[in-house]
Amino acid sequence: MLPSSCGRNQRRTGIDGATRGGSDDFCGATILYSGSCTRGRPLAEPRSRGDTHVVPPPAPERPPRLLIATNNPGKVREMRRLLEGCGFELHTPGEIGLSLEVEETGTSYAENATIKARAFANASGLLAMADDSGIEVDALDGAPGLFSARFGGPGLDDAGRTALLLERMRDVADPHRTARYRAVVAVAAPDEAGVVARAPTFEGVQEGSLTFEPRGTAGFGYDPVFLVDGSRTQAQITDEEKDAISHRSKAVRAARAYLCALEA
Repeated sequence: MLPSSCGRNQRRTGIDGATRGGSDDFCGATILYSGSCTRGRPLAEPRSRGDTHVVPPPAPERPPRLLIATNNPGKVREMRRLLEGCGFELHTPGEIGLSLEVEETGTSYAENATIKARAFANASGLLAMADDSGIEVDALDGAPGLFSARFGGPGLDDAGRTALLLERMRDVADPHRTARYRAVVAVAAPDEAGVVARAPTFEGVQEGSLTFEPRGTAGFGYDPVFLVDGSRTQAQITDEEKDAISHRSKAVRAARAYLCALEA
């Protein structure tokens, strides 16, 4: 369980590097105090009961909010599991009425993740966590890599891209079918007064190899052809097993620990 104090100290350095006081500062997003209040919430006026003044307790404090900055249902499911119990109130773009498609123009996973995190943070006004990931096949010189989600063009879905990958690997023998998943997660706060907030990134890598045909129905992307233990694919293991070893879980856990350490 992460520290319950995560994101609730009154003077600290935010994610943008600025030190603030007299406010609740969560990674650059500041809740200013106004008048007589507790955690930014004014107390109700005292009620008279004879000579005794009774002050009701303040309303429960709302936890800091974090936007899972992706429109990919599979990533949303995974990131929700990995962030469960972290002390944040989690939201997806759809839940807050945000429709946003971000063009991935970066030349690395880290650049693409940062572009997406900043775009969603500025569009929503919330702290945002985004990722970029891909599968790197040694026999294909690391392809599809950064272009894994667009492999084969816009007309293909996950099954079509997986079939194309297997076709490209048709004549590659078993010892040479090594591959890895790589994910980079970025965390960004909204920019303030024209100052671009810093967006730290966290990487996770999962080694494996490719099968000759799809196996399993769980997961998404290239999971049905990615062998994780020599016999089972990523689409044949449980969510709990996947969350313990996957590239995205490693990156998200590092980002989660960073956020809580920053605000502890």
